[in-house]
Amino acid sequence: MSKFDEVMDTMKGEVKSLRLKISDELLTGVAKGLGPSIYNVDSSKVSSSDKAELDRVKANFLIKKCGLTDGPALDDAIKGVVDTFGAGNRNKYRIIFYALLAQKMGKEAMFIKK
Repeated sequence: MSKFDEVMDTMKGEVKSLRLKISDELLTGVAKGLGPSIYNVDSSKVSSSDKAELDRVKANFLIKKCGLTDGPALDDAIKGVVDTFGAGNRNKYRIIFYALLAQKMGKEAMFIKK
């Protein structure tokens, strides 16, 4: 099993344990877009207690990658995803975090190959 497949198995298990409705295709597309960062323990997770980290998520993913315009809706979406995970959950995996943001903002099609 490749390292990518191992990461994806972990993500699918986490999605199932959190009872989230995220397709395997969306998870895979987001993971491929993140590149090698998914293999590093630190960069594979989002620190929701670090404002600078959340600002980077907004700037680099929502604005640059998804092409959205900055505004309160982006902050609300990020807060909603943090709430979905639960503030106390230390395993806010970046792949799942971004997949949830893509769903909230209606950008799933950008990550799913037809």
